[in-house]
Amino acid sequence: MDSKLQLVDMQHVTERGWVHSALAQLAQEAARSADTHLLKLTFPGFHGIDFYFKDEAAHPSGSLKHRLARSLFLYALCNGRLRGGQAVVDASSGSTAISEAWFARLLGLSFTAVMPACTAPGKIRDVQALGGTCDLVDEPAQVHARAAEHAARGACHLDQFGLAERATDWRGNNNIAESIIGQLTLEAESEPAWIVCGVGTGGTSATIGRYLRYRRLHTKLCVAEPTGSSYVHGWRKRDAKAVASQPTLIEGIGRPRVEPGFIFDVVDKVKEVPDAASVAGAWLLEDLLGHRYGGSSGTNLVACLQLAAAMRARGERGSIVSLLCDRGERYAQTLFNHDWLAAHRIDRAPWDAALRDSLASGHTPVPQ
Repeated sequence: MDSKLQLVDMQHVTERGWVHSALAQLAQEAARSADTHLLKLTFPGFHGIDFYFKDEAAHPSGSLKHRLARSLFLYALCNGRLRGGQAVVDASSGSTAISEAWFARLLGLSFTAVMPACTAPGKIRDVQALGGTCDLVDEPAQVHARAAEHAARGACHLDQFGLAERATDWRGNNNIAESIIGQLTLEAESEPAWIVCGVGTGGTSATIGRYLRYRRLHTKLCVAEPTGSSYVHGWRKRDAKAVASQPTLIEGIGRPRVEPGFIFDVVDKVKEVPDAASVAGAWLLEDLLGHRYGGSSGTNLVACLQLAAAMRARGERGSIVSLLCDRGERYAQTLFNHDWLAAHRIDRAPWDAALRDSLASGHTPVPQ
């Protein structure tokens, strides 16, 4: 055999061996990880309607993006895009980056997160604590282009926004939808009326919406988004070129443009939630559950109450399931900081009163 061909063949065997080892490590990590809890709450104003919150913040990397990050690494490995010793990069506002940094460290790979400079300091510190590097971009819309620059220099671009809706097996394999439905098996309402989630990359809503149809369930999917987000406009008009009509302070959702993973046709309803309501919702969750969760979890809570109020008005019974997306400690200097809220002119008091009144009365939360 020609010596050059023999060397190429040996390199191929070595690379395949590393890929097999990496896949084994990811499988071992998944086997070690317990499923996240599904927490049940009932409220005086909503007799006959149960609320369930899936605590995705309990993952080792602290958010629901732990599932996505594992799937993105698996997707890159199994498609031959990721090799041993190769640098890894992705564009992220925080939670996905933290989870990707966690898995990169597990596999012994360097990782760079391209993040908007306005990302919560706690998230930046978490990426760095896991050995990752943060490339901060002043203009949030430019994170994709900056990640592409890293990829052009040889890094493997995990591309959460481009691949989220296909990297996860929506038919099962312990995805978040299968986990939720399985955990409800022994409940009084084993098939919920609604599942509520936000849209960051589009992967979670696509997975849940597809799975509900695949299982032939009557459960409907509601997307909870900041007021004026690109998803809101895109979903209403089925417009893949829609852009946000206003910015949001809620990290992880409310994308400024429609992303490739936004699958509109699997979503039954979209609820717009003002930032002040999301912040009030996040603070209220701490009182209800004893732990802090991020702004997108607050967004979900507000949408759940809006849906429940409509169910109550129609005389319907049932259950609503939503997600607790990430740990609130990451927002200690932003959403849970009085000075930061004042600087951004966020007054959560009217919405706090409205949400608490909704819990007691069963009415749609409307601030005075």
